[in-house]
Amino acid sequence: MSKPARLTSLDAFRGLTMAGMVIVNNPGDWNNVYAPLLHAEWNGCTPTDLIFPFFLFIVGVSITLSRGTMANPWKIVKRAVVIFGLGLILALYPRWDFSVVRIPGVLQRIALCYLAAAFLFRWTAPAHGSDDARRWSQGRALLIVAAALTLAYWALMVLVPVPGVAAGQHLTPGNDLGAYIDRHVFGAHLYSQTKTWDPEGLLSTLPSIATTLLGGAAGLWLGSRATGRRKAAWLLGAGVAAMALGLVWDLAFPINKKIWTSSYVWFTGGAAAVFLAMCFALIDVRGWKAWSRPFVILGVNAIALYTLSGLLSKFLSSHRIVLADGSALAWSRYLYTTYFAPLASPINASLLWAAAHLAILFVVLWVMDKRGIYLKA
Repeated sequence: MSKPARLTSLDAFRGLTMAGMVIVNNPGDWNNVYAPLLHAEWNGCTPTDLIFPFFLFIVGVSITLSRGTMANPWKIVKRAVVIFGLGLILALYPRWDFSVVRIPGVLQRIALCYLAAAFLFRWTAPAHGSDDARRWSQGRALLIVAAALTLAYWALMVLVPVPGVAAGQHLTPGNDLGAYIDRHVFGAHLYSQTKTWDPEGLLSTLPSIATTLLGGAAGLWLGSRATGRRKAAWLLGAGVAAMALGLVWDLAFPINKKIWTSSYVWFTGGAAAVFLAMCFALIDVRGWKAWSRPFVILGVNAIALYTLSGLLSKFLSSHRIVLADGSALAWSRYLYTTYFAPLASPINASLLWAAAHLAILFVVLWVMDKRGIYLKA
């Protein structure tokens, strides 16, 4: 099966997603943040809740575009190990306390989803037929696996009783089956803000793989011989249909990022398809590329951006400056209160800090791009 040329729209979509991640992860003051830049407290979906599934969807699309996916399988394993290890290093910095380090995490989940989706892509690849016939057959197989994963996850979460949890409480924070499993597997190595459950836990990785497979099906369609307009139109229509399915399923299994519910998979996967269809139509079909260049710079170096953003944020919050009165203040707090808080209202000053964080990282990645430096796993 031939591989399509690199999609500028996919790089731009990845860059837009990463820019959103930097903004929502780095407010100057967590008590002053615009509502769309916060995660839903439990059930529901805000724009911020779209960022992680968008990235996993993009991983799925990228799997179909990479020649390495069908090459030596050990390269897939190596890449997953590197990404997982990088996530652990970020979790350890700056305390390096192995006794309580969080084992699950964002990069760790990306690694596991990439590993599973890449091998499923290899496993479902047909041996015979024309390129488009094979793409159609493989895309259908990936969608069937995604549907099976979301149905199985729904059944496990809704039908399997959780020891010590009363009926009707099994989908509340810390009381679901995934939380029960995480506590017994990871113990103290869970998300520090929850302690009893992890938003990137083991069981909820199953539907996360489904999100990645939806991206894989979209990537196969974009690599077909169909016209650009037809690709965009069908991807848009499929995205709307998936969002509708998610909204219907929400009535029985609420849309929820923290436990990555099945309705959340289809709703956010559909939203990702809609967004990619629009980027593809504007950039690759119409050729309106100039506006996307800054986002492409961010997108082609996504691993570097994620790593640098995490390190910068942790460095500023963990290192302190000694003030004239002898007190010590974290560099992040000192810089924010001294230079940003006086500039605007609290909520806008908080946003300005996040924007400055993104601007600094963009300059670094722009220099890296100019010099041809790209961090690859």
